[in-house]
Order: sequence, then C-alpha cells, then structure tokens
Amino acid sequence: MAKLLIIDDEILARLTLRKILENSGHEVLEAANGTEGIALARANKCDLVITDIIMPDKEGIETIIELKRDFADLRIIAISGGGRTRNLDFLKLALQYGASKVLAKPFSQSDLSSAIQGVLSGAEAVHA
Repeated sequence: MAKLLIIDDEILARLTLRKILENSGHEVLEAANGTEGIALARANKCDLVITDIIMPDKEGIETIIELKRDFADLRIIAISGGGRTRNLDFLKLALQYGASKVLAKPFSQSDLSSAIQGVLSGAEAVHA
C-alpha cells in the first residue's frame, strides 16, 4: 500500500488515524506539527500527507504551501474541525494552496478511506 504522513497536534487524532490507516495496510509516519511534518516529508518519500489545519508552531496552510513548494506532485488531504469557532473557511484556503482534497472533522472511517483511495488513484474530486 502507500506511505502516509499524518500531521496533527492532537495525539488522539493521530493515534486514531494511524490505527485506521495501518489496519488498511498503509505505512504511517506521524508528526505533531507542520515543522515536524515537513522534516519527515523531506526525509521520507511519502505518497500522501494528511494534515490538520489549526496547529501550533506551523499551521496547516503554511505546511501545505511549503510542502507543495518542495514537492509539487505531493498529494495532500487537509482536515479541520474549524477550531473553537468551527470556521471551515480554512479548508477552502487549503484547496487554493494545493490540497488535493479536504475533510471536515468529524469524518467517518469510510469518508477517510474514500478520500485516500480517490486521491491516490488521481481522482481528486473535492468534498468539504
């Protein structure tokens, strides 16, 4: 299967995503923020990055911009619950800056699996 990188500051979110993705046969790397995620992406050839948007240190939009600058063909799924205000406009920005797909938290395991399959196969239909 694919090598996936999860970038999310919430440890429970990372652990849950890791379990789902590893159970689907994927190799999973994880980072707690954009700075760590970019370093992992540079050190490992990843097929797909799943990044949260609202994070400390380096947030998701900055992370997407930097990843796409370094790896133009890298596929990225942006995820967000909108933070305390539930503002999901960040997901629209993520698409403008290079995310292949976006998912609003909470999302189902089925939604995640479909998004990953679609993005990895090149069918990059966008769902918010």
